[in-house]
Amino acid sequence: MSQNFIPATFIRGGSSKGVFFHAKDVPADRAALDPILLEVLGSPDPYQRQLDGMGGGISSLSKGVIIGPPTHPDADVDYTFAQVAVDKPVVDWKGNCGNLSSAVGPFAVDTGLVQVADGEALVRIHQVNTRKIIHARFPVKNGKAEVRGDYAIAGVAGTGARIRLDFLAPGGTQTGALLPTGQVIEEIEGLACTLVDAANPAVFFAAADFGLTGEESPDQIEAIPGLMARLDHLRRLAGVRMGLAETPEKVGLAAPRVALLARPGAPKLLDGSVMTPDSHDIQVRMLSMERVHRAVPLTGALGLACACKVAGSLPASLCGPLPRADEIRVAQPSGMLAVGAEVRQDNTGWHAESAVVYRTARTLMIGAVAIREP
Repeated sequence: MSQNFIPATFIRGGSSKGVFFHAKDVPADRAALDPILLEVLGSPDPYQRQLDGMGGGISSLSKGVIIGPPTHPDADVDYTFAQVAVDKPVVDWKGNCGNLSSAVGPFAVDTGLVQVADGEALVRIHQVNTRKIIHARFPVKNGKAEVRGDYAIAGVAGTGARIRLDFLAPGGTQTGALLPTGQVIEEIEGLACTLVDAANPAVFFAAADFGLTGEESPDQIEAIPGLMARLDHLRRLAGVRMGLAETPEKVGLAAPRVALLARPGAPKLLDGSVMTPDSHDIQVRMLSMERVHRAVPLTGALGLACACKVAGSLPASLCGPLPRADEIRVAQPSGMLAVGAEVRQDNTGWHAESAVVYRTARTLMIGAVAIREP
């Protein structure tokens, strides 16, 4: 069977990996692009391994990115994100991947889409899915994004050059408001929760309300009979309440995410080490695309940080005293992630001013991906 080849770049951004395309190399029509992305990543795969594609069998490794010229006056580049389901023929275009956002600026510089001088570069990114602006700052040497450095992030071996991401006005990506219902606390089927739309929509529950400590590993959570189905049911009800769909059945796989929170503790991480209660401010176990994430999605951490700054919210009630007002230390299965968030309250409600996080990124391969002819 003959195949066609599309120019592409395989990149790690933060704790995710994705296939990056120039907009000029792929169809603009998403009806035509969806089957290409499914083929490239190897979905749907009932074995959930994506062996016949570039995906890695979990949501953080099953992603596509389209980069093109800017369509926003305050941006240098357009960035469109596609979350590809592993075991279903589904491509979700509604949200953003915060981790892969860190790779957009370096990709734009390395491929000549954006011209910058050596030193610290600033690339202004228009995140097309959420209609938000992200500022990426990172070192450039000899006209290329630097990859060597001493900055380490949880869930990624080794170190790299630090990339700072500033998410400007991250609230209301899909619902138009930081608190889609206007309430800091909601109740769904008798359970208290907080619904937040910052960087991506999410619903936050207390782990204790499910009989959990919040320190369970992803595998332990997924092994509890009926829990994953119940969490997805609650997630879909939250999606309806947030206005993302008219019925639970119409709520997409990617948004809202659902997360379980706990006070600081002593969780055992995936690498076998144990955190101490004074090393973090809150614990989270977050589900993405019907799986428990091994490292909290970056946009999920940004939303959590914003929620922790909203007085009276469930996350705020579980967040320990903050050693630094500009930083919230989030404990997740792979370690600790420090996130900054600025929110304010006025007579119209709560608003997210900005959120900041630091990542690393590296191009892993440049070439072409194969698409089988019909």
